[in-house]
Amino acid sequence: MTREFCRPIFVLGCPRSGTTLLQQMLHSHRRIAFPSETRFVHTSYEARHGFGDLERAENRRALAEWITGGRDTKFKVLELDAADVIEEIVHGPPTLGSALAAVFRAYARRHGKPRWGDKRPSYFRRVPMLQRMFPDAQFVHLVRDGRDAVSSLMGMPWFKGDIYAAALTWREAVDTGTNLAARLGPRTFHELRYEDLVAEPEDALMKLCAFIGEEYDPEMTRAYEHARRTVPSTRKWHLRTHEAVNTRRVGAWRDRLEGWEADLVEHVLNSRLLHHGYSLSEGARPAAGHLARFHRLAAHRWRTRHTQAVRDRLAEAREPNPVASRLAGPVPVA
Repeated sequence: MTREFCRPIFVLGCPRSGTTLLQQMLHSHRRIAFPSETRFVHTSYEARHGFGDLERAENRRALAEWITGGRDTKFKVLELDAADVIEEIVHGPPTLGSALAAVFRAYARRHGKPRWGDKRPSYFRRVPMLQRMFPDAQFVHLVRDGRDAVSSLMGMPWFKGDIYAAALTWREAVDTGTNLAARLGPRTFHELRYEDLVAEPEDALMKLCAFIGEEYDPEMTRAYEHARRTVPSTRKWHLRTHEAVNTRRVGAWRDRLEGWEADLVEHVLNSRLLHHGYSLSEGARPAAGHLARFHRLAAHRWRTRHTQAVRDRLAEAREPNPVASRLAGPVPVA
């Protein structure tokens, strides 16, 4: 088996762009294990200095116990035996990436699959982190019409921002995707549109499988069967994954957004919408006050992002160990 057929796969995109649907589709492939959001990858990376030198077995154990039992992780969704995973990490290579890969490989092994992936929309902000830990990773960016993504995001009980924050998040995600496409190239980065995925799922998934180096599996279009078993009904914002793929929500922004909101979102996203093949309506120019508020937030986020980049470089300089995973190759399965 070639290395191309065992690279980790990461799905990213603006929240409410269909990444959960795509995760379910990928997990339905006979060779790929793709769990729900685990939330221990970025938190482990941020906490890495607190575990000390991972050459020491007791530090690897402390890391493993934090991953499997920490309050900030969702290890339980994997339904793995924590004690077994802890021992696997303790006896594995002394790097953070290896510890995390051990968890995902255990999950893949549980499902009898040789390959694994992970999904989290906000990974679009974390690609450098992911590349440091998984240098051979492949990235899949799912893009949805910004007006639909923003209008859906505004209705989520867990979203604490406003229309300006939602529009800026979509703009940041697609700008990152454009930059990643140029920097990483077609063997490492693949972009697809939500609208194409739900309108012609077989065609979109065949192209995706060609990118990740796998044969297309028709079960991917029946992902709703898996979702009905794994996506709880309490997560009402994901219940559409229980349905067969359809286009009913395409263009829903017309009913969800107020007139001034639609005008604002379309105005500040217009060039990106056109770049990704979305047509524009004939809305009015937003009020100056709305535009000023959006640009103030954009400037604030730019400063925050660059401050964080400096902190990240300083943190990298004082790492006691390399972070790259040393676990490569297909997951052994029975």
